[in-house]
Amino acid sequence: MSDNLLAGTAYVSVDGSTIMVGGQFKYATGRVKRETLIGMDGIHGYKETFVAPYISCQVRDAGNTVLSDYNDMTNVTLVVELANGKTLTGSGMWTTDPQEVDSEEALFTVKWEGMTGSVKES
Repeated sequence: MSDNLLAGTAYVSVDGSTIMVGGQFKYATGRVKRETLIGMDGIHGYKETFVAPYISCQVRDAGNTVLSDYNDMTNVTLVVELANGKTLTGSGMWTTDPQEVDSEEALFTVKWEGMTGSVKES
């Protein structure tokens, strides 16, 4: 693999089954979100709220794809291989929003979230 290859491909498997990634692959390992607290007399500081780590992508609606299977996903393991050489592992993940297929491109978006620390990079 060239050291210059940084983006462009993502291979995703869910509980050992490879899925067809159509695009829009995203992930976050973040633990907290910080928001500045502003008063009428100036900046007071900030607050922290927890955020769920996630993995999301558009999935191709192939002939053997069962949409409801995605909505039913809880406690699944995702393994992702990226073009830049990173491997992501998402453990104990669940899907959030219900999936909706865009039949013009045969795509639907899936977002898996998990507990703090459930998405790891290596």
